[in-house]
Amino acid sequence: MNSEYTPEEQAFRRSVRQFLQENLPEDIRRKTLLGMHLEKEDCVRWQKILYQQGWAAVNWPEEYGGTGWTATQKNIFETECALAGAPEVIPFGMKMVAPVIFSFGNDEQKQRFLPDILASNVWWCQGYSEPNAGSDLASLKTTAYRDGDHYIVNGTKTWTTLAQYADWIFCLVRTGTPAEKNQTAISFLLIDMHTPGISLSPILTLDGYREVNEVHFDNVRVPVENRIGDEGKGWTYAKVLLTHERTNIARVAQSRCQLQRARQLAENTPDSAGILMDNPVFAHKFAEVEIELLALEYTELRTLDAIRTGQAPGPESSILKIKGTELAQSIDELHAEIAACGGMPYVPWQLDEGFDGERVGSDSAVNSWLRYFNNRKSSIYGGSNEIQKNIICKAVLGL
Repeated sequence: MNSEYTPEEQAFRRSVRQFLQENLPEDIRRKTLLGMHLEKEDCVRWQKILYQQGWAAVNWPEEYGGTGWTATQKNIFETECALAGAPEVIPFGMKMVAPVIFSFGNDEQKQRFLPDILASNVWWCQGYSEPNAGSDLASLKTTAYRDGDHYIVNGTKTWTTLAQYADWIFCLVRTGTPAEKNQTAISFLLIDMHTPGISLSPILTLDGYREVNEVHFDNVRVPVENRIGDEGKGWTYAKVLLTHERTNIARVAQSRCQLQRARQLAENTPDSAGILMDNPVFAHKFAEVEIELLALEYTELRTLDAIRTGQAPGPESSILKIKGTELAQSIDELHAEIAACGGMPYVPWQLDEGFDGERVGSDSAVNSWLRYFNNRKSSIYGGSNEIQKNIICKAVLGL
């Protein structure tokens, strides 16, 4: 692989940097770089700016509003956004359900849903995991029985990220009597979150933030026209969606940004060796992470090139998911080590504009330990890393 940028790619990078300098709102940039929680309005505002530029749907086919960029251009864009402090596009609509709709939906569904997803007019969430069906997703119990032109949906989904903001949820539901394989009775439904019978139970994470929820369905009526593809084929469509999700979870650009930030902090943190970056133990640990991240980046570029040609990511998405989450956790460990005891008190209000009280530790340390603890989940969601290893053994190694 040629890792040198062409003159055209260098010009593209300059244009992305200029766009970010001129259009990324300063309040959003500051929140992102400090690791603060973004409000729904922050995310939507930024995504609409990308939409106006024509850069919202990086991985969509051009016929539906995609950019038509090469794998290298996508990598440049993601990297520059991360370095500039631009928030990630919320993936559930743009990066997860949209590929299922334009790949398997009918023309009416494409016309109905894709424009609003592209323009960030609606917020989507994902209804996969259940209280007793996480990595073993095929054992899900949420049912959808046919009643004329509707399905009647009953059950509970859990760990539903940011469902409190959602207008729509895409769900895997059981639409028939389980056959030899549980997957054959599963269908893929799009459900309006404002439908009677849907309720939410918040789940607070360690920092007290309502990041995830339980979503309860009590005799919820869903039009049959909201089913994607054939009844009983939902598992097939879900696997395509999961490969996109696992590719996104790699978050190479964000990890590069976090690692660069860790280097800057370590070069300004006192240590018995003078500065922490000169400590041979820390420097060795840092170098190992840096080398593995570079290798992961090349793997991601190959996957992006497959998407460019219209293919869904293959089993390599499981490799990206495993290594991406493990590396992100390793980088969190570096930040926690740099913050040391300065990251133990949780005082996020000192990051607010106008704060004039006594600061507890540095601003960079405020979220270090909580980010470390909260991000332990990344090796579980999207299919646990143990499950991904099974997929690789079967689909890549033929074991």
